[in-house]
Amino acid sequence: MTDRTNLLADCGNCFGLCCVALPFAASADFAVDKKAGQPCANLRSDSRCGIHTRLREEGFQGCTVYDCFGAGQQVSQVTFGGRDWREDPATARKMFAVFPVMRQLHELLRYLGEALTMAPAEGPHSGLRGELRAALDATERLTASDPETLVELDVARHRAGVNELLLRTSELVRSGVRGKRAERRGADLMGARLRGADLRAANLRGALLIAADLRGADLRTADLIGADFRDADLRGADLTGALFLTQSQLDAAKGDAATVLPASLARPSHW
Repeated sequence: MTDRTNLLADCGNCFGLCCVALPFAASADFAVDKKAGQPCANLRSDSRCGIHTRLREEGFQGCTVYDCFGAGQQVSQVTFGGRDWREDPATARKMFAVFPVMRQLHELLRYLGEALTMAPAEGPHSGLRGELRAALDATERLTASDPETLVELDVARHRAGVNELLLRTSELVRSGVRGKRAERRGADLMGARLRGADLRAANLRGALLIAADLRGADLRTADLIGADFRDADLRGADLTGALFLTQSQLDAAKGDAATVLPASLARPSHW
């Protein structure tokens, strides 16, 4: 896998972009409404969160599960060369427009890096590895673009091309698992009773699993890209080898010491 260090959020080198550029609405995830481009009331002048240690208690659970995949420091320190939007207001609007684009590109880098570890180097499907590498290189080049190029980028089109490669990788990996594989792509499984369910190698891409009961479920090698695990109960579930699972998805869910996780991900502290 490619080095993921630059895909980890480094808030110390970011100008609090997620706290300014993005909007949120009063809900179970956020205590108040905030418009895009409006600094959060909890954002301090040093770009740090004033309630970081008690976000959940203050009603900002949504902040605890957000991941920019390193886009914040990339935009702050590379794209805009360390120019703080506070000190250079003329750049603020463009910086706030670039940030969500960069976030998508960094998320794609995260998935492509994982896919490369799964794609075969030899055999009839070895060409897929070359395509993934080419897509990763192209995405990395885009992250180095100037602000004007990034604002004009058709990121949805680029994402669609990458997604086709990720889906091919997923199907190839999951085809090696014996037995019937559930196809629940984009399924509405909110609150579903899936305790102990056999979901090995299932396609759960983009599935809504909000508050689903997945206690003891077998999710080994399941494709979980984009699945919404907010308040899903993963206690005792087995996520060994789960495809494209991210830390933020785990952070949004509920689990315990018996939940089996991929080695590359950490057990959330609130579990």
